[in-house]
Amino acid sequence: MSDPLAGSPWSAPATVQGFVQSPPNATLIDFARRELVRAAQGRALDIGCGAARNALPLADLGWDVLGVDLSRPMVEAARARAAAGARHQGRLDVVLAAMDALPAGSGRFDLIVAQGIWNLARSSVEFRAGVREAARVAARGAALFVFTFSRRTLPADAQPLAGEAFVFTQFSGQPQCFLTREQLVDQLGRVGFEPDHGVPWVEHNAPPHGTAHVLRAPVIHEAAFRVR
Repeated sequence: MSDPLAGSPWSAPATVQGFVQSPPNATLIDFARRELVRAAQGRALDIGCGAARNALPLADLGWDVLGVDLSRPMVEAARARAAAGARHQGRLDVVLAAMDALPAGSGRFDLIVAQGIWNLARSSVEFRAGVREAARVAARGAALFVFTFSRRTLPADAQPLAGEAFVFTQFSGQPQCFLTREQLVDQLGRVGFEPDHGVPWVEHNAPPHGTAHVLRAPVIHEAAFRVR
């Protein structure tokens, strides 16, 4: 199995080890626990699952989880962790796949997790393709948990790449997606997701209003949506 991200930071041993040691998102796990009660099939998809920081706890809750990632070392680490655990035996499968080419049938998942993945799209075309794929595999009434870069990460006068509305290079030197809340609601709404207010919308790391802006840790939207 070749590595599409060979030579990138995402496949570096130190990065992979950091993801292995990272705790799950507590807000997501609490949301997923509640969602499992209403899920018709109990199937969850973790897009950009990394080393399974969230996928493993989801399987432990009782979800049947498919994790996808484009880094071969991340996939291998996630598989190793899955094989080592007894509680989630048989409930977690991890495969190498891109956000815009999900290896699953339409309408399959009751819960979709997109934590730290769509912001890595290098163009609005790739972003929208990833969002469309999530909508395609979502079951009727499915929940979507989103954790993605906010436009508030960047100074107000930062300009996107030519021809793009929300793709910038100022943060890392590479094209990444930074959306306002309104843009995120709009993009997801176009494919049939609407905000689910059961999870309060939070912008983590947001600078206080009226303070000088400095580039530091990214400001991150954390929110839930649901298929209309």
